[in-house]
Amino acid sequence: MGEYIVQTQNLCKSYNKNLVVDKVNMNVKKGEIYGLVGRNGAGKTTIMKMLCGLVFPSEGKIQLMGKDFEGKMVKGIDRIGNILEIPAFFPYLSARDNLEYYRIQKGIPEKECVDKLLEFVGLEHAGKKRFKNFSLGMKQRLGFGYALLGNPDLLILDEPTNGLDPQGIISFREMILKLVKEKQITVIISSHILSELSHLADTYGFINNGKLIEEIPATIISERCKHHLLIKVNDSAKAAIVLEEKLQTNNYEIIETQTIKLFDYLEAPDQVVETLVLNKVSVFTVQEIKGDLEEYYMKVMGDEKYA
Repeated sequence: MGEYIVQTQNLCKSYNKNLVVDKVNMNVKKGEIYGLVGRNGAGKTTIMKMLCGLVFPSEGKIQLMGKDFEGKMVKGIDRIGNILEIPAFFPYLSARDNLEYYRIQKGIPEKECVDKLLEFVGLEHAGKKRFKNFSLGMKQRLGFGYALLGNPDLLILDEPTNGLDPQGIISFREMILKLVKEKQITVIISSHILSELSHLADTYGFINNGKLIEEIPATIISERCKHHLLIKVNDSAKAAIVLEEKLQTNNYEIIETQTIKLFDYLEAPDQVVETLVLNKVSVFTVQEIKGDLEEYYMKVMGDEKYA
């Protein structure tokens, strides 16, 4: 298997001549968490369904785990677990009996895997409680256990924490991170909660109107969103000399001929302005910028609200 566990080439999907996924080229590395971000109706769920083999592409190619998937199932599709919606569990069966049913249906020989999964997702004490009496959090946990049956290499999770309380969200996060760390599972995940996704994703794919408009590592977003002073001056080269010689810092970045990002003196912008002016650098504006994933999303997407 190569570096990438998922790659798509010009992936398209149309419904009644309505193009909902438009020439998407995704590249998901083995062992990473890939965050798929976009508003409702942007095409995220349709992409995930195509990767799971639940929907066939109208055009383009999918390569999963080194195998081409072109309008037909490929060997290895069973190595994918997913939460696209809560599976159809039997309402009058317990958590254990539901997973045992699907273990048999999937032809998984290891009987002990059911108890291990229940323990992993925190349902080992659910006992004989019937699924119909589960809370939303318990249903989500059981769905996660179902997705992990058979030890998949790839997990595809569409809004897995939707409707959960803060503690439930944190618990899901910890389970996902543990899987990636201990079993090197690759995860593709979408979430409405961008602040939560920022604790998980190694790479982001930003989807808008069916198009993948940017695919970017989380490390680059963190650097671009780093807390800083944005200073507009008449001469950034001269300002840089003053910063180094008078304020003893080289922790800055020249953006344009008249713009500098300064990552020091965040609590003392007045001192920075005074020093620059005293050394004959005209200062037009100074802004304190505290960026995060939500702000970056809005810049990438324009004025559209995320959802």
